[in-house]
Amino acid sequence: MTACIAMTGCSLPRSAGFQSEVLAAADANIAAEGEAPAYDFTVYEVNRATLPILRAWPDRNITQLPWLPAVQQPASLLIAPGDSIQLTIWDAEENSLLAGVGQRATPLQEAQVSSNGRIFVPYIGELAVAGMAPDTARARIEEELVRTIPSAQVQLVVEPGRGNSANLTGGVGAVGIYQIPDRNFRLLDLLSLAGGVIPTYVNPQVRLTRGGRVYGIPLKRLLEEPGLDVAIQGGDRVLIVPDERKFLALGATGLQSQVEFPTTDVSALQAMALIGGVAASTANPKGILILREYDLSEVRDGVTGPPQERVVFTIDLTTADGLFSAGKFMVQDGDLIYGTESALVPALTVFGLATSLRSATN
Repeated sequence: MTACIAMTGCSLPRSAGFQSEVLAAADANIAAEGEAPAYDFTVYEVNRATLPILRAWPDRNITQLPWLPAVQQPASLLIAPGDSIQLTIWDAEENSLLAGVGQRATPLQEAQVSSNGRIFVPYIGELAVAGMAPDTARARIEEELVRTIPSAQVQLVVEPGRGNSANLTGGVGAVGIYQIPDRNFRLLDLLSLAGGVIPTYVNPQVRLTRGGRVYGIPLKRLLEEPGLDVAIQGGDRVLIVPDERKFLALGATGLQSQVEFPTTDVSALQAMALIGGVAASTANPKGILILREYDLSEVRDGVTGPPQERVVFTIDLTTADGLFSAGKFMVQDGDLIYGTESALVPALTVFGLATSLRSATN
């Protein structure tokens, strides 16, 4: 036992590797004599000097999906193919062509707007109404009808069909097809009708499919910026999905786990808080490492992009510059946050063991 204590390399169990071990070029290319080894990764310290360069590198946290600007629309609905229209004709004439004796109002059979946007109206024939507001369609029908029935007045009620409905396909309290009451019906109105977003979703994301194209935005941003709350159109498909991005925490940290992104942007400092900081008794606060692997297409000159696919970012939590910089350096999807162990831990462990042995022999 005395011999083991005397040996610093007696392989005492550790919770993490030393920074020098992790950053060692274990699989570096064999260099010629007198030349530096060729590492298969690059190491950058996160500080005031490097931060502007690092923040300009490709960011997989930036959503690739576009979004639509919100435009104020009239409150009325636009008639679309598939809508059902109920017409009631009022006629003050004694010998009405539509109403029976003593009647003044004649409800017509409900008509569905055809695929070419037309309905059939007695004494008029086929009439195009798709794309009109209900009041405009009513006035148009009345204008045509008075040529035959001079005193005719028209009452028109629209029941929205598939052409004036939106489909909520998931991520809400009640999925289904929802009628659009008017052109100023907003996305948040639709989500509210459906009972809101599933509360267990972490940083929910909105996906809107319109005209064969998919648009996306974080729900939190949609709630904070009213100008992004778009009007729903007929045929829209809306899906709410949780944020699927994750980072991994290992080593001498408070938590060794896979962690979901609670917000769109998570700084290295916020990530450390999410994982419970560093292990107080074993961690090296000067050796917090963030390991990231970029796509080969993102490898560039070290200024506009990383010089290699594999990059290790080092953070020193013992300096003000390191703390400030960590608060501005964003963690990305797939990152590994690794807390290295302090080199003093094995020595302190051996010292404690020796002290215990001396106490036991006395």
